[in-house]
Amino acid sequence: MYEKITLHDKTFVPYISNEVLEKAIDKVADKINSDYAGSGRIPIFLNVLNGATMFTAAIMKRCNFAAELMSIKMTSYQGTSSTGKVKVPMGLTGDVTGRDVIIIEDIVDTGNTIVALRDILLEKGAASVKICTMLTKPEVYQQSLPLDYVGMEIENRFIVGYGLDYDELGRNLKDIYILE
Repeated sequence: MYEKITLHDKTFVPYISNEVLEKAIDKVADKINSDYAGSGRIPIFLNVLNGATMFTAAIMKRCNFAAELMSIKMTSYQGTSSTGKVKVPMGLTGDVTGRDVIIIEDIVDTGNTIVALRDILLEKGAASVKICTMLTKPEVYQQSLPLDYVGMEIENRFIVGYGLDYDELGRNLKDIYILE
């Protein structure tokens, strides 16, 4: 299997293998395909930088319909905890007016970022907004906004890997690790 890793001053242990992640991504992509394949609609996949990049690429490779890709950068974490404040260091990379948008997130915990992003998209004229997340922490999700496509539910612990980071390290790991 895989072993402990150290990033900056913290040690992480194995949590979710890449094999398990890939199966969860397959299920999410199947659901998106059933919603959009043959519909004639060309949605925008909105990659939430930097964490969702690996997940976005994996979803796009599995989809069998035309789609566009845009990005936005939003942050609410500092170190291992949420600040509770959502910042937008980089805005949308394109126009969403009249378009179906599928937000692709690495993880949804409290939901503050996803609600802020949905509001931004609706203000910019998106026709519809769906939320796709690789992971969610249901015990801390505080919003009434439904999550349309969810790969896996996990416990409320700090994790790294498969796009998720600890102060920018760990994103490149193919498996997910949990703080020891």
